[in-house]
Amino acid sequence: MSQPIVYDKAKYHYGGDFPAGLPAEQAFVHTGMYLGWIIDRGLYSDFFADDAPDEISRFKAREITGPEVYGLWDGALVDDMLSDEGNAFSRHYFDLQHGRYLQDYEELLLNGRPTLYHVEDSWANYGRLKERIDQRYEQWKRRSGRLWWQFWRR
Repeated sequence: MSQPIVYDKAKYHYGGDFPAGLPAEQAFVHTGMYLGWIIDRGLYSDFFADDAPDEISRFKAREITGPEVYGLWDGALVDDMLSDEGNAFSRHYFDLQHGRYLQDYEELLLNGRPTLYHVEDSWANYGRLKERIDQRYEQWKRRSGRLWWQFWRR
C-alpha cells in the first residue's frame, strides 16, 4: 500500500517563519480556502462525504468557511479526502513547492500584506480566489484531455 499524500498541514506553518503575534488560525487560511473550493466543486471523496456531511452542508450554505472546515479536520489536507480527479488536479496545481496555487493566492490576496498568513478568512477573498482556481481547473481539464486518471494512477 502506498503512503498517503499529505498536501498540507497547518502545523507545518506554526514554526519557522510564522509571524509572531498572529493567531494560529491564520495558518489554516490558505489551504482552507482550497479545501472550500474542493467542496464547492464536489471533488471530495466518498470517505470525506461520509465523515463530514455537516461540514460540507454548512460550507455550502456559507455558515462556515473553508478554513473553518479545515480546522475541524485537524488542519490536514490528505489525498483520502479528495476524489481521484480532485487528487489529480491537486497534484498539478496545489503542490505548494511546484504548483501555481500559492502564486495565485499571493497575487490575488496579499495586497501589501507582509505574508500569506496575514490574509483574512472572508467570503470576499474566497470569491476572488475561487474564480482563479476555476480558471486553472478548466485549463487543466482542457490540457489533460480528461485523461487525468492516467496521471493519478502513476
